Amino acid sequence: MANLKAPELLLILLVLVLLFGAKKLPDISRSLGRSMRIFKSEVKQMKEDDESAAPVKEPRPIEGTVTRDDRPITEPRQSVPEPDRRDS
Repeated sequence: MANLKAPELLLILLVLVLLFGAKKLPDISRSLGRSMRIFKSEVKQMKEDDESAAPVKEPRPIEGTVTRDDRPITEPRQSVPEPDRRDS
């Protein structure tokens, strides 16, 4: 794009006028500018949402599931009697 000089730019402008007409060019450029502003603001909003996202909370256990208890045992556990074994 840096190699475009005045003749190339005039040719592009002439083609645009022929394709769209002189009356529609301001409307097209205006709507393009609005679209770009909306897109820019949406991208900025998405970045702000990502940066301000709350830290991930630890998931709650689902009701009825068994969870590991890492607390120290404060009361003695009851012993479960072993069943009688007869190996003979």
